[in-house]
Amino acid sequence: MRNAAVLAPEISLEGYLSAYSKKVDAALKKLFVRRKEEPASVSKAMSYSIFAGGKRLRPILVLAAHECCGGNAKDALKTAAALEMIHTYSLIHDDLPAMDDDDLRRGRPTSHKVFGEALAILAGDGLLTYAFEIAAQNGAEMNLDGKRTAALIQAIARGAGSAGMVGGQAADLEAENWKNKNHGFNPARHLEYIHLHKTASLIVASLEAGGILARAPESRLKALSDYGRALGLAFQIADDVLDAVGDKKKMGKMGSDAANNKLTYVSLYGVEKARMMARREASKAKAAVDVFSSQRNHWLKRIADYTIERDK
Repeated sequence: MRNAAVLAPEISLEGYLSAYSKKVDAALKKLFVRRKEEPASVSKAMSYSIFAGGKRLRPILVLAAHECCGGNAKDALKTAAALEMIHTYSLIHDDLPAMDDDDLRRGRPTSHKVFGEALAILAGDGLLTYAFEIAAQNGAEMNLDGKRTAALIQAIARGAGSAGMVGGQAADLEAENWKNKNHGFNPARHLEYIHLHKTASLIVASLEAGGILARAPESRLKALSDYGRALGLAFQIADDVLDAVGDKKKMGKMGSDAANNKLTYVSLYGVEKARMMARREASKAKAAVDVFSSQRNHWLKRIADYTIERDK
């Protein structure tokens, strides 16, 4: 099979995203056959959220980065699935009453509304830990040496952990009622930290994971990281805009930022300036992958445009 980048002129971005999303879903279905050691309750709760739909952006980025570095997408499917597990766990926990207290996710009731808070927490925990099992499996199947396998797990853990996504979540909580903070609080700096960590860190991890599985050199991994940071900012700024002015039916969620007095790019800068900032970050993302040939970086550049053009 030819590398998908060769077919770039023949496939629409919508077709590419749909095809790769289906590949990820097929991989997830193989991985989510209940194991005999698992209680049925937690298995059902994990599956409920992982198969609730969604853009599958992070796993698609694993596959796109892998191909950009010369790999074959099918070889990275398990790691792609692992990144979707981590993303889904974060959504389950983010929706909890102690966090954003959301009742709707991807057009249907959130996990804690269906299964209760305790089981929702455990489902998130199960998804997070299963992700590392599957990523390690993928490294072994691809005969990565110990150093590269360690780098793969480290990249994912760094993106998901307290210096990454979890840290961003904590900073997001700290920013509640931000307008009443003391004069030492810098909302612009704090907001950038939130988005770079809560959203961009796991996107960076997805790209790095795809590159590591393809045995990419450090210079290429850095380019993917730079792309991911800018893409993550663009994506989350666009999300802030959609939360404020997007079609709630298309988005499948209610849009709770304003009601929760959240610090966002819209609440700080307004809709139009936020849109401008998202476009700037998308341009930076595209520039970061100019080190790859146009045939290789085609889909990464198209995805950068998509992040700010989407309506859900």
